[in-house]
Order: sequence, then C-alpha cells, then structure tokens
Amino acid sequence: MKWTRPSDLRDQLLKLWDRGDLLASLVTGETLFPRRLALKDPTSAEMTDHFDEVRDWSRDLRAAAGYRIVMREFRHRVLGPNAIPGEVWVDSLDQALAVVGKQKEAVRFAALIELTRASQPLLLPWLARRPLRVLEVQSQWPRFLEIIAWLQRRPRPGVYLRQVDIPGVHSKFMETHRSTLMELLDLTLAPEAIDKTATGTGEFARRYGFLGKPFRVRFRILDPELASRAAFPAQDITVDAPGFARWDLGCSRVFVTENEINFLAFPPIKGSIVIFGSGYGFEMLNDVPWLARCAIHYWGDIDTHGFAILDQLRARFDHVESFLMDRETLMAFKMQWGDEATPTGRELTRLRPEERALYDDLRDNRLGRHLRLEQERVGFDWVKDALAALG
Repeated sequence: MKWTRPSDLRDQLLKLWDRGDLLASLVTGETLFPRRLALKDPTSAEMTDHFDEVRDWSRDLRAAAGYRIVMREFRHRVLGPNAIPGEVWVDSLDQALAVVGKQKEAVRFAALIELTRASQPLLLPWLARRPLRVLEVQSQWPRFLEIIAWLQRRPRPGVYLRQVDIPGVHSKFMETHRSTLMELLDLTLAPEAIDKTATGTGEFARRYGFLGKPFRVRFRILDPELASRAAFPAQDITVDAPGFARWDLGCSRVFVTENEINFLAFPPIKGSIVIFGSGYGFEMLNDVPWLARCAIHYWGDIDTHGFAILDQLRARFDHVESFLMDRETLMAFKMQWGDEATPTGRELTRLRPEERALYDDLRDNRLGRHLRLEQERVGFDWVKDALAALG
C-alpha cells in the first residue's frame, strides 16, 4: 500500500533542510511552522478491505515522534466507529530539526548568524541564501570575516596575497576559497574597491586590487627585418605583458594560434609576428595599444570552442579576422575530422555571417556529431597558400 509512512514524513522535512529553508528562517524570521505535511491515507475501500493493515499504519504514524496527528473518524461495517490519521502537523522549527537530526547544526548556524550580525551585517542575506555553504565552512567563517574587515580598512591594497598579514590567514587559504570570498567581498566592499571588469576566480587579485602574477606573452617575429630592428636574436620570445605592451615592434599584422607546433612552424612573413594563444582568456593582450592598428588573424580549431574563443577575442579587438576557420578548409580535410569531447552551445554574437553559419552547423550537428577539425591537421601547403593570399 502506498500510504504515507513515518519515513515519508521525515523526507518532507529533509527536503526543507536540503533547500536551506529551515536554517534560512533563523536569519529571516520567516514563519514556517506550524506546517501541515502531505499525507496519503487509505481510501474508504482500503479501510474496509485492509482493516488490519490500516490499523498497523495508523499505529506507526501515531508512534512517530515530533508530529501532531489530527485523527479523522470512519465507520467500519463490522467493527463500527474508528479513527485514523487525517492530518499530520509539525508545530515548531525545533520539532522539525529534531526529526531530521540537525539540532546541533542549527545551534552552530545560529552562533554564526550572531557573529556575522555583529561584524558584517551586510552578509546576513547571503547567509539566508547559502546556509548550507556556511555550515560547510563554519570553522573558517571567522577568517572570512577577518579578511573582509582587512580589505574594508585597506581597499585595493596593491600587495600580493602572500603579504596579507592577518593572524591565522595565509595566502593559500585565500586562494583555496576565492570563489566564496568573491561572493562575500562583492556584498561588503565599496563599489570603487571592486574592478568589475575582472571576472572569474582567475582574476581575483585584479578584481580586489591585489598584485597578481604577471601575464606573459610568447611570440615569434616572422619578419627578419623586424627581428634585426628589435635587436633580439631569439626566435621564440617570452616577455611579461607590460613589456610586450611597451615593445612596439612596428609590425602591421599579428597572427594568434593555439597550437604550439603551428606557432613554431609559422613561415617568414613581412611585417608580421605570431602569438602563441592560451585558449580562453586574452588578459595578456588587454593593455597593448599598438595592436589596435595591426591586422589581427586568429587561427583556432574548427569546432564550437574554436569559434567561442574567436568570439571572445573579438570582444577585445573587434577587427580580428579568422584564419583557416572556414567551410572550405573544413571540407578540404574531411579525412582529418575528429570528435569534440564537450562542445559548447552558447550564443556567439560577434561572429561574421559565414562564421556564424558554420558554427551553427557544428553546434547543431548538421555535418556530423560533435565534429571538429584541429588546426594541426590542416596541411602545411594549404597554410602557406592561405598566408600568400593575404598579401
């Protein structure tokens, strides 16, 4: 029989716990109780045909601790008037916590609420939204509050995380908990203390004004004349991003490629350099003013992520052109097609019409399931012909 059992009643309260509702009410003061629980009870026919089972079911429910049972009467054709549970109520938060066995957790959470209310009251709505997350980090919660207070006193400090001097807090702690810290700091720091252009945990330092590990740019000068003018004998050059920004090479064309062998094999081209890309993320090119006057060609894989990276690069340099990411190249190397493990399906708003049409075909599997052509599988003669066609 599919009648509600004591375990089913407990499951209903566990759902409230798992959603965070029980703990959130300690922050918000929302009244959740008395609360009537869903009850599937026997039908009239079942009460008549399965009287013994109904009696056992009724006894088990009434014996379950933590509930208020409202009985309803019925008349048995042989035994006369009887009563079974018709409603089940939980009258208080304490009773609900006792049923699910979470009283100790609630006591600890209440202490964290008071600690937060006293030091960072702006975080109380976050505690209501993420109570279970707070419990996960309960032993570290005072450290989070100390970090927030430190940054409120020293907005955009201009030091490395290693230099933050808070008792019991080390740089590894801050690096490990960057995601949670970003949520908390965004709620508690002044708007001018946050660089909202720096997004994602990888840009934690820049977002809050810490010094970060400098971005580096790896590139090759493809024009021997430019190389001699730069007085740099190396073929494969790596510099930090500020140095790259200052080092205006006088080039007119820049290639960006994601494949290291392609990067190393790029042939000589007048007035050009090639940059070794790093997939998503072009922070190292953010502050390079001379790139604005260069033709920029991006060469990535012909797959959904290749076009997504192209779209992202265009967000920084809207004049970027794709290179060998066209339908003709894809079809010319059909024997080299492979599978894209985890394609993306998001909308890309910066693609040119021809690029968008090919991206849609790849995304919607019109040419094959999860199709991709990796850039290193494009024949080198094809590459040289395409470079020659650029003039």
